[in-house]
Amino acid sequence: MERAFLIAATINGFLAVATGAFGAHGLHKKLAGLPDKAVRLEWWQTAAHYHLTHALALGLMAYLVSRSSGYPAVAAGWVLLAGIVLFSGSLYVMTLTGTRSLGATLVPAGGVLLLVGWALAAVAAFRVV
Repeated sequence: MERAFLIAATINGFLAVATGAFGAHGLHKKLAGLPDKAVRLEWWQTAAHYHLTHALALGLMAYLVSRSSGYPAVAAGWVLLAGIVLFSGSLYVMTLTGTRSLGATLVPAGGVLLLVGWALAAVAAFRVV
């Protein structure tokens, strides 16, 4: 499981940097002329920030899996990965499509998963041997 989370961390780190770069350079052209361009760019920036932060957290989960006993570190990794997909993924989709309904459903669910993932990581940290 350690290897899986290291791979997930590196892939998500790459994707977060790539989406952040796209947001900084290419997205402005795509959103040009839209009245809600500024808010959409904020959504993208928030998504990329949380994406990169939690890519690093997946690396931490790999470490915790290798050092702790029980399932909390493994569960934390999978829950954080799901949180990235729902939270950042929904914000990316909202930005590109303007579909605001995701902000009331999937984005908060992803945020809750990120919080649960960190809580499970704390439990795992207490079990480090």
